[in-house]
Parts: sequence; structure tokens; C-alpha cells
Amino acid sequence: MATLHVRNVPEKLYKRIQKLAEDENRSVTAEVIQLLSQGLQAREARRGAAAVIERIRQRAQKVELPRGWMDSAALIREDRSR
Repeated sequence: MATLHVRNVPEKLYKRIQKLAEDENRSVTAEVIQLLSQGLQAREARRGAAAVIERIRQRAQKVELPRGWMDSAALIREDRSR
């Protein structure tokens, strides 16, 4: 297992981590590992979601309606206004 040394941690931040560790019955080291893991998972999830949204946008730009067809959103708006 690798070792990570972090220097110059602000005192307020360290105290917050200590409090979290105490509340979860973990050591400060275990709590920092948990926080790093959660942070990385959240970041990866955001990147994954952004990639999916971008693929959807690209597909939407490629779709062309056949001549004479109306956009479904326009049809729905028209139906709701009745």
C-alpha cells in the first residue's frame, strides 16, 4: 500500500476531519481515505454524466426530420394549447 504525506493542512480543516472521524468511529487516516475515495467517485460520476450528455447532444444534431414532418415538441405545445 502506498503512503501519502500531506503537509500544511489548515488547522480548521484538520479539526473538521478529526470530528468526522470521531463521529464515524474511524481514525483520521481512515477518514481521509474515505473522503478521498468519495471525492474521486463523485468527480468520475460528473465526468461520466457530462460525456453522456455530450453524446446525446451530438446525436440530436445529426437527426434531421423528413420533409414535411413537424418537430414533436411543436406538436405537443399545439396539443396543450387546445
